[in-house]
Amino acid sequence: MNLRELALEEATLKALADHVTDRLKAVRGELQQGLDAAEQESGTRQIVATLPDEKRTPVATLSLNDPKPEAKVIDPDAFKAWVMATFPGEIERRFVAEVRPAFVDKVLGEMTAAGVARVVNTETGELHDDVPGVAVKATRARGHSLRFKPAGKEAIATAWQSGALPLPGVSAPAAIEAPKYSPAQLKELEESSRRLAALEAAGVDNWSGYDHAMEILRGEA
Repeated sequence: MNLRELALEEATLKALADHVTDRLKAVRGELQQGLDAAEQESGTRQIVATLPDEKRTPVATLSLNDPKPEAKVIDPDAFKAWVMATFPGEIERRFVAEVRPAFVDKVLGEMTAAGVARVVNTETGELHDDVPGVAVKATRARGHSLRFKPAGKEAIATAWQSGALPLPGVSAPAAIEAPKYSPAQLKELEESSRRLAALEAAGVDNWSGYDHAMEILRGEA
């Protein structure tokens, strides 16, 4: 690939990844709320994800999990005071010499501006070359930035979905064809639909085994 093709592919993947990430975050939040509500209402703690095919092929199980509580110190001063009063032998006393953070920020800023580990003592005028323990170097690997044009993400998504923007190793969503039924199958489906409507009108959803039947249908039982 040439640079232009690589640039387009990176921009496309970034746009799609951002969209997927945002959507995943929103869906996870909605599903969490739904599972929390389902647990309170019926004790349901999981649901099976199935494909929209004729067999309703199960592809994943999503379950509630309860993180194990873990003790953490949230007020170090209060905890230390309690230990000093209750377990004084567990207290270590030591003298610590540290450079003032403000001075560190000051001299590092001067060195960064100069491009070398060199500092001038403004009080004495003395020049300190090669300050020990300091190096002026890049703190991260060299990279590049990506900035989308206005409506660039939307244009990429539209082009990808239409198949006008293929990506190596990434397939565009294929169009889902409506299932084809014979006249006999259509008649059977219509009869089943009318039968279900009649049962619901008669209050079948109030039947004690209705919820269990729905779980069987969703593959949860």
